[in-house]
Amino acid sequence: MPTKNPQLPPNSPIDSPALHTFDHWFEYPVRAQPHHTDYAGVVWHGNYIRWMEEARVEYLRSIGIEFVDLLALGCDLPVVELSVRYHNPIRLGMSAIVKTRMELTGVRMNWDYAIVSDNGEQLFVSAKVTLVPVDRDKSKIMRQLPVAMKDALARISERGRS
Repeated sequence: MPTKNPQLPPNSPIDSPALHTFDHWFEYPVRAQPHHTDYAGVVWHGNYIRWMEEARVEYLRSIGIEFVDLLALGCDLPVVELSVRYHNPIRLGMSAIVKTRMELTGVRMNWDYAIVSDNGEQLFVSAKVTLVPVDRDKSKIMRQLPVAMKDALARISERGRS
């Protein structure tokens, strides 16, 4: 019997987490170190965003997209939209798992995130982030993704359907 975990159901409002499984989500473990926290030992809100970016970069790396290679191709992936909901604090010494998945809409990369406890029973943060590819020389949104990136991202879509 699958374990129920807190997550955002597809197309749900950011502030209404529900209990579902995290099928086909990439997982990135984190631990709250002293430099991540405020004087009270609570993780500073910006560090959750940093962890989400680290998870995103590692997810892309896991399917063969190295961020440095994108930059060499003249492609950058800036955040154009960000929505974060803080549900429960992570405290000094606690570990958690950043879970993420991506849906490609045209050239827009829409990422869902959930930062949960190791046992999956507590939801700390839920978020949505949208990135777009930008031609670094022209400073304009690309109409198409670089071919290698498009092929690799297709693998993410295939994983989500299987």
